[in-house]
Amino acid sequence: IAFFQLPKPGQWGAKGPGIFFVIPCLDNYCKVDLRTVSFDVPPQEILSRDSVTVTVDAVVYYRVHNPTIAVSNVENFSHSTRLLAATTLRNVLGTKNLSEILSERETISHVMQSALDEATDPWGVKVERVEVKDVRLPVQLQRAMAAEAEAAREARAKVIAAEGEQKASRALKEAAAVIDESPSALQLRYLQTLNSISAEKNSTIIFPFPIDIFANVMRDKK
Repeated sequence: IAFFQLPKPGQWGAKGPGIFFVIPCLDNYCKVDLRTVSFDVPPQEILSRDSVTVTVDAVVYYRVHNPTIAVSNVENFSHSTRLLAATTLRNVLGTKNLSEILSERETISHVMQSALDEATDPWGVKVERVEVKDVRLPVQLQRAMAAEAEAAREARAKVIAAEGEQKASRALKEAAAVIDESPSALQLRYLQTLNSISAEKNSTIIFPFPIDIFANVMRDKK
């Protein structure tokens, strides 16, 4: 903790830590905390560039790097920094679209930190870090975005299923060509199917009927 002492004209400045002598009625001092201080920016209702109302809050970390000008250049550096942080949050997010606010939090935090640090430097304040905490959307907008995301997922699922059916049909076509070359392969496929069904321990009984018999019947009718 540093002590700010104002003794005689031309000799004032930051002092500390240590023991100081203050002359009553002539000298005055102000105690300044040089540790890093954090505060929450109150939730701000912001209208984004694409006309969407969102509520955003943030947290700011700052410290006093020059206690002399922090006391002499501004009446209350802590309160002034808090007000400036809320204003900067509204100004920065007002130039962003909703998608940018949701996906570019790190960039927005860096822009806010640079703007605050530049504005508070004449006050002897160093803004070390700014973080966007939460972005709250209206309930109706949340439902609309959820419905849009669900529709997009269903569309992708249908496309994937169609691609799978297309690949399966090609594989079945190749398998049919192979079975057509060897009639006994169809009988082996029958036996494999029966084996798969019997492994499930169900009461279904299937009797395979050769398709060649129907082919012979149809040939006799012709």
